[in-house]
Amino acid sequence: MQYKSLDGYNVDIYQQIKVLETIINSSELMKEALERAKLSGLDNYYIGAGCITQTVWNYLFCNPLDYGIKDIDFVYFDEKNMDYEAENKVISNLKELYSDFRIEVDVKNQARVHLWYKEHFGYDIMPYKSIEAAINTWPTTATAIGVRKGGNNNLKVYAPFGLNDMFGKIVRPNKIQITEEIYRNKISNWLKKWPELTIIPW
Repeated sequence: MQYKSLDGYNVDIYQQIKVLETIINSSELMKEALERAKLSGLDNYYIGAGCITQTVWNYLFCNPLDYGIKDIDFVYFDEKNMDYEAENKVISNLKELYSDFRIEVDVKNQARVHLWYKEHFGYDIMPYKSIEAAINTWPTTATAIGVRKGGNNNLKVYAPFGLNDMFGKIVRPNKIQITEEIYRNKISNWLKKWPELTIIPW
């Protein structure tokens, strides 16, 4: 599969965002995911992590744009409704909103991640103070990204480590929170799908 050649590597951030927006709009999956997100009733949210970065990798590697994407990460931040029932209601609403999607939408309130993190990963973390603070800790610099459509329908991007590693197809550990084991497991899975990635060792 061939796509129009766009290169967001080693250019200024404004051009990178334009390239990212073009690639996302070329993906029926991601374009529709972002459009529907505006109907979620949530204001403080992002769609992000692997589904965004892997869409870009697929474009750059000339794969089908939804190739290898396991799920769509939909994160929001609501520290006023921290109980499981409140989060589960949001999850149910979004499952309904995306009920016809063939790729699962994974919904999490980042304000309550610290409540279950130890059980899942084996160690405690401090509560996040914002949705952006949560993204700051995501496992790799290339996947620490959240996007949503702004009021003028332009792409709003939060990427604390920039977009160069994503466009450069570089996987680099973000050691703020994850362990080496988590990183190694992640890159092992990714290399099975995108073997041309450049891996920066832990």
